[in-house]
Amino acid sequence: MAGVYSFAALRPDPEFAGKVAAPPYDVLSTEEARELAAHNPYSFLHVDKAEIDLDAGISLYSPEVYAKARENLDQLTAQKIMMRDECPFLYIYRLASPGGKAQTGLAACLSVEEYNKGIIKKHELTRPDKEQDRVDHILACEAHTGPIFCAYREKPENGVRAILSGWADTREPVYDFTHGGVRHTLWVINDSAVITAITEAFKAVPYIYIADGHHRSAAASRVAEKAGATGETERGRFLSVIFPDDELAILDYNRLVRDLNGLSTEEFINALRVSFSIEESAAPVKPSKPGEYGLYMGGVWRKLLLKEKAPSDAVEGLAVSILQREVMAKVLGISDPQRDKRIDFVGGARGTEGLAKRVDSGEMAAAFTVSPTTLEELLAVADANRIMPPKSTWFEPKLLSGLLIHSF
Repeated sequence: MAGVYSFAALRPDPEFAGKVAAPPYDVLSTEEARELAAHNPYSFLHVDKAEIDLDAGISLYSPEVYAKARENLDQLTAQKIMMRDECPFLYIYRLASPGGKAQTGLAACLSVEEYNKGIIKKHELTRPDKEQDRVDHILACEAHTGPIFCAYREKPENGVRAILSGWADTREPVYDFTHGGVRHTLWVINDSAVITAITEAFKAVPYIYIADGHHRSAAASRVAEKAGATGETERGRFLSVIFPDDELAILDYNRLVRDLNGLSTEEFINALRVSFSIEESAAPVKPSKPGEYGLYMGGVWRKLLLKEKAPSDAVEGLAVSILQREVMAKVLGISDPQRDKRIDFVGGARGTEGLAKRVDSGEMAAAFTVSPTTLEELLAVADANRIMPPKSTWFEPKLLSGLLIHSF
């Protein structure tokens, strides 16, 4: 059974919510973040990517960056841009895409003990440097500054959706604004009886699944372990927004490589022909199923089709797994995509144009487009206690940072 916990959020004054709210720290480069926050002193990027306020070229992992993050967070609080709720509440966070599709989640804390026991399930490994970065950021700020994007299997008998909808449909939100074309709406659940009802409803939910935020959840676990904190204390919990599985959408997560492993273009194409049939395409290739891929290099798009049937195994049959095995490892010699600097990952929200631009500039040698992992595939892998290749899922729309902070 999954436990959810209320908390006293540090959050923006409604007048400043739209100015404070910022994209997650890990979807922007330092240069993009600096440009986005340049004329907005309230942007939460000054906390989540504090290097933008320091000299260019400073290491992202420098102690000065974490100290600046804490300084900027304290300044927002001192200016009363950010204020703490007077007692623990639960919150509802709804995202509505331009097409009208909405997803409504519960913002609450989860227990690191349940994370460690596997009640809160993961599907990806973490990179040591990026995990340590979040550990240092949490310790410096004494807070979880970005919510972890989670999912649960919605069933009528658990009643969670009915309770959340009943509250949101009859109360005024504290925040309601559009950011990047997505409407973000947030309600505060300040009724103890409703909080109890939600807590009880989640006891019928056997597992919660991390959709996005593996580095932050792993870091939260390490911080709690270092402090000897349990799930009954604030330091032993982490911030999350938990959505029903049937409301979520996963986009493709594409790959770029910096070189062809010493092969010429002709040699590279011939090596791919061992596993794939290849044909040129007049338009960018957007694959729709495992075994189908797009390749862009030398100003030309090509469609790749796996010659053999995709494996039925929950992990080996994933589109990203096939690409990793048949191309990255066999042909390009990238056996550890988690650490190899020759590979980069780009979420589908940036489009094929972004991929082509980086290849045409000479920064990258080739780009591969991949069909999206499905949510059913994600849940199956997590239920089997197995791990996907890194960067297998890109959820869209993204939660914004800065609207809810869990401090301790």
